[in-house]
Amino acid sequence: MNVTRYASFPTVETLYGDHHGWLQGWLRRKLGNACDAADLAQDTFVRLLAKRETPELQEPRAYLSTIAKGLVADFFRRQDLERAYLEVLATLPEASMRSPETRAILLEALTAIDAMLDGMKPVVRQAFLLSQLEGLGYAEIAEQLGISVRTVNNYMCKAIEHCYLLAP
Repeated sequence: MNVTRYASFPTVETLYGDHHGWLQGWLRRKLGNACDAADLAQDTFVRLLAKRETPELQEPRAYLSTIAKGLVADFFRRQDLERAYLEVLATLPEASMRSPETRAILLEALTAIDAMLDGMKPVVRQAFLLSQLEGLGYAEIAEQLGISVRTVNNYMCKAIEHCYLLAP
């Protein structure tokens, strides 16, 4: 690999040609699965294409692996979420089972909610979930978290703003 080739802005095609095989192998070692590795390698380059410009790179593999690490984390989080969802479904009576299409839609919604919640600070997320899932009022949340009602109000404003900014 010629490092001077990357002193200027490389094209995605150049990066793909020079590093796709390496990235796919790197992901295969991380995931232990060639099919998932191939998917995430492609997703890495799709992310790069979405940026519209490739940055000036001294270490293209470090850059690609940074993008891929985020995708791997998302992949494992989605797997954990899917596994938990399927475990809950297994406990439901057969009469309440949903169609595969409905289950896929619900799983996508859960994944989007999980990603949205993941972007919040932990204490903000906790206050938001206590309000939205447990139905607690601000005073009850303040008592449970050991903070003031005003702080709960601020956290809720941050959480709602966060959700609003991420909504399609």
